[in-house]
Amino acid sequence: MAKTSLLRPLAVAAAGAVLVATGALPAAAAGRDTTDATAPDLAGVRAALEATTAAGAPGAFAVIRDHGTIDRTRSVNVGLADLDGTLMNSSWRFRVGSNSKMFTAVLVMQLVEEGRIDLDRPLREYLPEGTLPEGWTMTGRQVMEHRAGIFDHTNDLLEQAGEETTSAFEARIRTTVYDPRELVAMSVKHGVQYTPGTRYSYSNTDFVLMGLAVEHLTGRPFPEVLNERIIKPLGLRKTSFVVPEQAIRGAHVTGYLTNDDRTKPLLDSTEQTGSWVWSAGAVISTAEDLDRFLTALTAGGASGLVSDASLGQMTAALPTPTAKISYGLGLRRISLSCGDVYGHGGIVQGFNSQSFTTPDGRRSVVVFANASNNGSVTQGLMNTLEPAFCGKRPAAESRTAFAPSSAPADGPVSAPVNSLPVVEDTRI
Repeated sequence: MAKTSLLRPLAVAAAGAVLVATGALPAAAAGRDTTDATAPDLAGVRAALEATTAAGAPGAFAVIRDHGTIDRTRSVNVGLADLDGTLMNSSWRFRVGSNSKMFTAVLVMQLVEEGRIDLDRPLREYLPEGTLPEGWTMTGRQVMEHRAGIFDHTNDLLEQAGEETTSAFEARIRTTVYDPRELVAMSVKHGVQYTPGTRYSYSNTDFVLMGLAVEHLTGRPFPEVLNERIIKPLGLRKTSFVVPEQAIRGAHVTGYLTNDDRTKPLLDSTEQTGSWVWSAGAVISTAEDLDRFLTALTAGGASGLVSDASLGQMTAALPTPTAKISYGLGLRRISLSCGDVYGHGGIVQGFNSQSFTTPDGRRSVVVFANASNNGSVTQGLMNTLEPAFCGKRPAAESRTAFAPSSAPADGPVSAPVNSLPVVEDTRI
């Protein structure tokens, strides 16, 4: 294990150098079959994005990237990047929300490979003393799978009776700076919600805990570890973690929080500390950087980001109560008509996105809208995934474009192929 620890920075740095210097992506470098068998249905993607803006988002975009002998990028922009009239720009930065969980999960898996953490031991053994109470035996694996019975602290911050979402945002989120241990303490006071391992329940606190484990095991602040192990080696030049800094540096999309009272105007929520979700949701990035990260991740050991064994654990998704949706270790699996895709979604006040890739890294799709607290906006984004990945395909057509890694959790698809359920991280 010590050897792995010493080689990790060198291996990842070498992979990053290839990415930056040549633009070559791991899918091609690994010699995968990257033939484009399915052209995206751009008209279908645009229709879903237009439905997204009709539902209340000022703007939306989709970026579809294919990797092979010839890399190809298709972008569809709709509406506005801000209410001053600036057209939407799919190259600009935005808050990725719970897509951050994928980054945290990669850091954890690197520590697993180095022998610093055993995911099947109680997580409290790898946290600062007193972070979790004595007797809390949930394992790191259960926490990463959202099957640990840990209360989501964001419930306390967002859903106090009698307050509008915008009021809660201004009172407890925009400028408040929370220590991660403070967030965990909010959760702990509610006690264990169910016997760990017996059910699935999405909790942002789970990945705050994993971020604390990263800090404790490395002895370094989470942002430094993230920069050293992922952002710099992969050349993610527009990705950052700047908690508690409120501004987004450089060219960025303006995010708008939808008021619970729809007669009131959208609230510019771009500036916020991000501390209330920390390692569970505070990364800032772009569609291009998310594609680069996902493509390196799906390359497994060929990229040096995580080993093939670690990737296998991350993608070993278990069923959730939501049809077509399964969850692994920081990765969500969605079952489309043409196969499974892996990634995550993310919603943090004003910013709404979904980032997914095929299992072989052949195609990635990043979709975004600059409005939150609006389920119809999120539904519109979800409805871009089917045409983006599968193209124009009859609902009854068998899955042939890219084979799923395993059978979907909910059996055969019976709903319309372009209709995916809104998943459970939509609250943030």
